[in-house]
Amino acid sequence: MNTPFYFDHNATTPVAPEVLEAMVSVMAEVYGNASSIHRTGQAARQKLETARRQVAAFLGCDSKEIVFTSGGTEADNLAILGAVRSSQRPRKHVVTTAIEHAAVLNTCAWLEREGVAVTYVPVGADGVVDPSDVQRALRPDTVLISVMHANNETGAIQPVAEIARIGREAGIPVHCDGVQAAGKVEAKPRELGVDFYSISGHKLYAPKGIGALYIRAGAKLEPLLHGGRHEQGRRPGTENVAGAVALGHAAELAQSRLASEARRLSELRDRLERGIEAAVPHVRIVAGRSPRVPNTVNVVFDGVEGEAMVIALDLRGFAVSTGSACSSGAVEPSHVLMAMGMSRKEARSALRFSLGHSNNAEQVDALIEAIAESVSHLRKLSPDYAHA
Repeated sequence: MNTPFYFDHNATTPVAPEVLEAMVSVMAEVYGNASSIHRTGQAARQKLETARRQVAAFLGCDSKEIVFTSGGTEADNLAILGAVRSSQRPRKHVVTTAIEHAAVLNTCAWLEREGVAVTYVPVGADGVVDPSDVQRALRPDTVLISVMHANNETGAIQPVAEIARIGREAGIPVHCDGVQAAGKVEAKPRELGVDFYSISGHKLYAPKGIGALYIRAGAKLEPLLHGGRHEQGRRPGTENVAGAVALGHAAELAQSRLASEARRLSELRDRLERGIEAAVPHVRIVAGRSPRVPNTVNVVFDGVEGEAMVIALDLRGFAVSTGSACSSGAVEPSHVLMAMGMSRKEARSALRFSLGHSNNAEQVDALIEAIAESVSHLRKLSPDYAHA
């Protein structure tokens, strides 16, 4: 049974009706292998390449620079592992940040086990990386910089263009995890100056299981998998044509709505933040003064366990999150919030609200009321809430 009021769009989005219709049509009618040379196969190839052009237009690049993947995690892995392994240097070093998604952090941890050195640049209390810290972290053996475009927990936008300039001047390729930015703000890897840019379909109202990686023309990248010559030899395996078509339609839809939806969601986000601050004492908006994507609100509620709040709000019909869905069930508090200087106790008291197409002002007002009631009830039960 679906939750009536869904405020967890950073975890995943529902498939848009137009996207679903396009995908189902392809699954029912265009069943050929896009690598086959007969008419049935070439019909699939045509759909695949149309989708590639749609995604390229969305990202402002050439269609030959787009490789379809199974999602954002694979795109991140392909970029990071592929770029590092393509380097011929005997010693290798990667620079990333302390607030990256697990798809980046765990890939870097794997590289460390292979003998690659990794520097994790810290962030300030505002949740934003200082480009000068990235520059100071560079070494003669640095082969890659990886920094996200927008943080999945706080929504804070990182200074990617400035970091890319630093990388370019040093001759070091730059990867950007754009999964939480694409569709919310302009996501043009050429304008940012990065060499690799990852996106994921299920954050864009497309289905799970499809994503894409922008690979700048001329950038060196070793494939992770070995098989046929699919995706220009970058990613072997029979192409997911229906998924690619869905991503292409979702990309077109996102681009057409980008400006208007950003304004609408910004207004809803501000309404939610003001409402929470007015209705609930002793709260703090995380990264509230930082540049952010328009849909994300992260709030620390003193004296309340975030997971208890998720359950309390779910019982009232609201789907929210304590942070990254990829870390749900984890015992450890948010690594993002702790990197911003919060204590473990504070990090465990945070909730993330991420808005999307289905949300409106009435839902936001209902959520504020439910939050106030839930916090009041839980604080009465909490031995940690010492405020009078």
